[in-house]
Amino acid sequence: MKTSLPLLLLVPLTWYSLTVAADDPPRPNILFAIADDWSFGHASAYGCKWVRTPAFDRVADQGILFLRAYTPNAKCAPSRACILTGRNSWQLEAAANHVPYFPPKFKTFIEALDEQGWFVGYTGKGWAPGVATNAAGKPRQMTGKAFNTRTLRPPAAGIAPNDYAANFTDFLDAVPGHKPWCFWYGALEPHRDYEYGSGVAKGGKKPSDVDRVPGYWPDNETVRNDMLDYAFEVEHFDRHLGRMLAELEKRGLLDNTLVVVTSDHGMPFPRVKGQAYEPSNHVPLAMMWKHGFGQSRRKVDDLVSFIDLAPTFIELAGLRWEQTGMADATGRSLSDLLFHARASAANPKRDHVLIGKERHDVGRPCDWGYPIRGIIKRDLLYIRNYEPSRWPAGNPETGYLNCDGGPTKTVILEARRRDPGNPHWQLCFGKRPAEELYDLQRDPDCLENLVSAPAYARRKRMLEQEMERELTRQGDPRMFGRGEVFEQYPYANIAHRHFYERYLKGEKLNANWVNDSDFEKYPLD
Repeated sequence: MKTSLPLLLLVPLTWYSLTVAADDPPRPNILFAIADDWSFGHASAYGCKWVRTPAFDRVADQGILFLRAYTPNAKCAPSRACILTGRNSWQLEAAANHVPYFPPKFKTFIEALDEQGWFVGYTGKGWAPGVATNAAGKPRQMTGKAFNTRTLRPPAAGIAPNDYAANFTDFLDAVPGHKPWCFWYGALEPHRDYEYGSGVAKGGKKPSDVDRVPGYWPDNETVRNDMLDYAFEVEHFDRHLGRMLAELEKRGLLDNTLVVVTSDHGMPFPRVKGQAYEPSNHVPLAMMWKHGFGQSRRKVDDLVSFIDLAPTFIELAGLRWEQTGMADATGRSLSDLLFHARASAANPKRDHVLIGKERHDVGRPCDWGYPIRGIIKRDLLYIRNYEPSRWPAGNPETGYLNCDGGPTKTVILEARRRDPGNPHWQLCFGKRPAEELYDLQRDPDCLENLVSAPAYARRKRMLEQEMERELTRQGDPRMFGRGEVFEQYPYANIAHRHFYERYLKGEKLNANWVNDSDFEKYPLD
């Protein structure tokens, strides 16, 4: 990470430095709460009526609510790798992929804090799925020591039995003396599976509560119930967060704890998780630190990326990046926003983010991925699909494996079998052109591709050029004609490696994240 800062950032950072020098407050403890597959906007703080999130709302109300936060890569393992390292996924070698062997050379910010004397731990899902070992082949504690012994009876099938909040209490009890600490609360919700109908039967919801079904899905009772079941699991994540905040408050620790709440990417539904559209990469984000930036109740419009989180944590921990032994960060500390008195956009240079993907789930020939790079700048999204002849959600005959099974997926697949021209299937599973361009203000669902529209031609060229300049500076192998390197990294789950070839030869393989009915009887091309 560069040590020199743009002049624009010096005022807030200098203010923070002077405050630390004058008042000498203790370094904040860090509670990082991350849901598994929770979409932006699905929280009361964002105005959503069918998902109730009082704990998230408290963090937003007593801190800062981000309106435009993005993950660079909308899949679990690469998204979490970006958070932990401060680097974009295409800068992480094998860790650009889902289910990789994580390269030992890339240290995480939690490993760095551990080395600097912090007490670190996690509950639930840390960095996953994949294999992470050090240079000697021993397992790494990517997010600290595990605290997972406490369990409870889950309120619905599909919800994990983890008592996340009780495990956090065990962690706090284990913190030695006055050591600063960092805890990763990694819920397994609202990842699928869901108990169908739980949102209505157990959450007290009604299908009519959903104010809008995205245009890429059919609007019917099945889809609405699927959305409400997802909402019920989001609320489970939030309840545990609320218990954690109450425990911190009881111990007198809340005011000097930096609380960060987010999700790794969008919801596990067709065209969202595992893709690169606005709903795929746009994530909820709220931060609170009463001793640091007070009860500001601000909403921030600046575009921020997950790669900005590790530099933020390292700086607020009172460390210089050079002390950590981490690879250079591409992200920038969010201090310029956290300590800025003005609401809305605080730094005009934070006007864009980069997104992309390589291999997610297997299911294509040769374990190929579906490589994408994109840029979101202000209200435009430009996408480059480097292999448009491939199926974006995975091959139909192997179950569209890059889309989790569920009622919404089933409804759309069955609709295509009745009508091959079904528009929802085409949007969610059909092949795509090499380039896409969307006006997010007019079209947040990304339904109307404007790449050939004359009125957008100049802006499209400028976005493409800016994206490629930045990717080149970041050393993205795809900018140097070496994109195949991502497909040469082995898939770490040997049981599913070479899935396509083995399945077509008749081998029985357990793809437990999709339904048996997801597999088409014949190839569709």
